Amino acid sequence: MNPRFSEENIAANRSLLARIEELAVEKGVTPAQLALAWVLARGSSVVPIPGTTSPARLEENAASADLVLSEEELARISEAVPAGSAAGTRYPEEMMGYVNS
Repeated sequence: MNPRFSEENIAANRSLLARIEELAVEKGVTPAQLALAWVLARGSSVVPIPGTTSPARLEENAASADLVLSEEELARISEAVPAGSAAGTRYPEEMMGYVNS
């Protein structure tokens, strides 16, 4: 149901993921850890709420709180995946009435 995972959008969005994977490898962390650290770097008014499927992933997610990203790394992430670059809408069209109410 998520438009960003539809057949027409998935290839474009996988290319964004590949960019994050490259940056994560350089940093020696997982893509999820890099993404969570990026969210944490947005400031104290922004709180990530990650989902997890296992205790190992919970530990991995928690470790991202100790990850410090430099200004250069934050800029590289923003350049790799600029705001609005994901293909497809965030929510299915039929859900937009609920989202906008």
